[in-house]
Amino acid sequence: MSRADRDDNAPAGWRARIGRVIQGYDAVLSLPHRQEIARELQDEEDLFMLLCFCDMMGIPNPVSDMTLELYPYMLERFHEWHRRQGIPRSPLDSFRCC
Repeated sequence: MSRADRDDNAPAGWRARIGRVIQGYDAVLSLPHRQEIARELQDEEDLFMLLCFCDMMGIPNPVSDMTLELYPYMLERFHEWHRRQGIPRSPLDSFRCC
């Protein structure tokens, strides 16, 4: 291996090391807040699901046309969401998940 080959690999090696240091630093900072972060992400997902399905539940939704194409992707998680919201049966008449 010539000196030129080693010089070409040096920046890539340093980038990888710096990336690992940054990932480790991020993990150390987020460790005590991991539950809070998970709870916030769950709350955001709950709000998003409500916004997407609110017109089906009788709540007017001005962006319902934009969310129609998302329904096939969200149906898999709909059952989990409505149970988490305290609704024991599906609130939608158009499809049953329970």
